[in-house]
Amino acid sequence: MRDLFHFLWKNNFSILFLLLESLSFYLLFQNNRYHSTVWFNSSNQLTAEVMNSLNSVTQYLSLRSSNRKLAEENAQLKNFITSIKTSNPDSLMMQDSTGQYIFYPAQVINNSYTYRNNYLTLNKGSLDGVQPEMGVIAPDGIVGIIKDVSPHYSTVLSVLHKKTRISAGFKNNKFFGSLSWPGLKYNEGLLSDVARHVKFQKGDTIVTTGFSTLFPEGIMVGTVKSWDTRAGSSFYSITVEFSTDFANLTWVYIVNNLRQKEILELESQSLNNDN
Repeated sequence: MRDLFHFLWKNNFSILFLLLESLSFYLLFQNNRYHSTVWFNSSNQLTAEVMNSLNSVTQYLSLRSSNRKLAEENAQLKNFITSIKTSNPDSLMMQDSTGQYIFYPAQVINNSYTYRNNYLTLNKGSLDGVQPEMGVIAPDGIVGIIKDVSPHYSTVLSVLHKKTRISAGFKNNKFFGSLSWPGLKYNEGLLSDVARHVKFQKGDTIVTTGFSTLFPEGIMVGTVKSWDTRAGSSFYSITVEFSTDFANLTWVYIVNNLRQKEILELESQSLNNDN
């Protein structure tokens, strides 16, 4: 304490000068519009520059997390993609091991998930080979079905839509049902028409069956969260927690089934012959 008093006494004139100078600047900026404006603009510019620098640092520090996410997505994609057809990232085309499916990456430029009927808009259209009735997936799971297409864009009927129906079943057995969205929570769907004799438990994985021409077999859908049965019913109603985060979709993959037309024409022919 003695040293502090000694310092203040020794530098009392300098300290008094700094206090009076600070008071003078305060009165100058407080009562002079021009000087006040100059100070305000200068401080705002400085603040903006500091915030911009902080934002750059934040983005740099988040690179590790972003790279880890990309690595996880690449690892998941390698489960069903075996060869790359072109080296141009914007028109990257990948094919599965069977040669039946081709995957086109697309960027999500609009997305809704809070309504009863939700859609996405992608930056790929007919000029990129996109057609209606193609499936759309993300690295974490299913997304929806292509609905309308223009030369450069396409819209997607989201899984979060009352008209969407997808064939899905258990990964650890061959039992399946119909997946729909009841319109309650954007991260939960409903798997119906699963027979009462089927054995399963909470946390079991639900995947696509491959019974439709939209998706390959084994694409992730989600996990079993809960279930119930109505009195007199022979089927379960199973709540599925989606693996896809519909609130955070940036890049997706459009699924082109090269044999879709052949399958649909054959099935239509069989149906006509029955009639």
